[in-house]
Amino acid sequence: MKNPEAQQDVSFSQGFRMLFYTMKPNETSFQTLEEVPDYVKKATPFFISLMLLELVVSWIHKGKSPGRLDDALTSISAGVLSRLPSLFFRSIELTSYIYIWENYRLFSLPWDSPWTWYLTFFGVDFGYYWFHRMAHEVNIMWAGHQTHHSSEDYNLSTALRQSVLQLYTSWIFYSPLALFIPPSVYAVHLQFNLLYQFWIHTEVINNLGPLELILNTPSHHRVHHGRNRYCIDKNFAGVLIIWDRIFGTFEAENEKVVYGLTHPINTFEPIRVQFHHLFYIWTTFWATPGFFNKLSVIFKGPGWGPGKPRLGLSEEIPEVTGKDVRFSSSASQLLKIYTVVQFALMLVFYEETFADAAALSQVTLLLRVCFIILTLTSIGFLLDQRPKAAFMETLRCLMFLMLYRFGHLKPVVPSLSSAFVIVFSICIAFWGVRSMKQLTSGPWK
Repeated sequence: MKNPEAQQDVSFSQGFRMLFYTMKPNETSFQTLEEVPDYVKKATPFFISLMLLELVVSWIHKGKSPGRLDDALTSISAGVLSRLPSLFFRSIELTSYIYIWENYRLFSLPWDSPWTWYLTFFGVDFGYYWFHRMAHEVNIMWAGHQTHHSSEDYNLSTALRQSVLQLYTSWIFYSPLALFIPPSVYAVHLQFNLLYQFWIHTEVINNLGPLELILNTPSHHRVHHGRNRYCIDKNFAGVLIIWDRIFGTFEAENEKVVYGLTHPINTFEPIRVQFHHLFYIWTTFWATPGFFNKLSVIFKGPGWGPGKPRLGLSEEIPEVTGKDVRFSSSASQLLKIYTVVQFALMLVFYEETFADAAALSQVTLLLRVCFIILTLTSIGFLLDQRPKAAFMETLRCLMFLMLYRFGHLKPVVPSLSSAFVIVFSICIAFWGVRSMKQLTSGPWK
């Protein structure tokens, strides 16, 4: 999936159609895994284009933005974090699949048959339904998936709020396909299933008529993201809503949906967004008496407690009042502009790192990844107005200059190298002074 020549074979038309799973079998059948394009990477400009289109449509029809800056930055940050491991090793969803295919397959379906293509479409989507459902019903799996649900907005940027941990359990539900479906076919549909779910994260599309009966749509998926009681554990579909209709988890959209976790985490700091529920499980595990109760903390539902049903009690879910206030950053507009500029620079380094990954040393890759993580964390601290935000930003700017000095990072525009050094030196001085003031005067002011 990292063959440069294969990636060039994706045309503009294909790039757009792959978001809606309307590619044809003869366009997307490959004999070997190495020939399969990285469709997710290829979709990046289409993600950006559709997010801009959503912004325009929302302003025209509703007179407001489809989301908030702080929430969107956090969602995109989660997406960035979720892809960083792929710089060092192939996804476990593929490595586990290949291992089963090479050692335990029962028979091999032809890779170039349309029947194999369509069977894989249904197989991957069916596997996704059960993975997704278990990710809501098994606490340790929810620890990964909750990241995606932590946004209190619902727009296309929310689709990018992906988990670092989720891949380490999802592979289990696709592994039976490796007994007979070639890895190259599976790799195509694994990507398409994910890409299809991008465009359904929006409020600008209402009802799609008869398609609502068969497909997962924005309306159905809005319900899934809701924290209203009627929305909890409903509509797990990836592409086909028929699985929810068959297995009794379907719910139509009726009353206004309020988005986010039932117990909001109130932070824009991406590491906390990713891992906070793991820490909750850890503390609950040790605080819960009894060996089997401890196991239940891990393997039963997020709402479970001693004496409760496996998935907890629905009446304990906080009711939506209609007056719920979303968590927002109290940072000044000037500080928000600063975070956007730094975030944009980070995205350039991020894209450049992926583009040049094969040519970079492991040390340079590791240092760049550390810088990206530090940048995202620092931006989260700034938006949260954390007491140590100034110190964190000072450290980040200092790390940039050190990486630049030793050739591990390059300015976006080489001719502006001196300007970058001057700007980041000024940032170090500014945030260093702020940090010292906070040490002497207390929390962020």
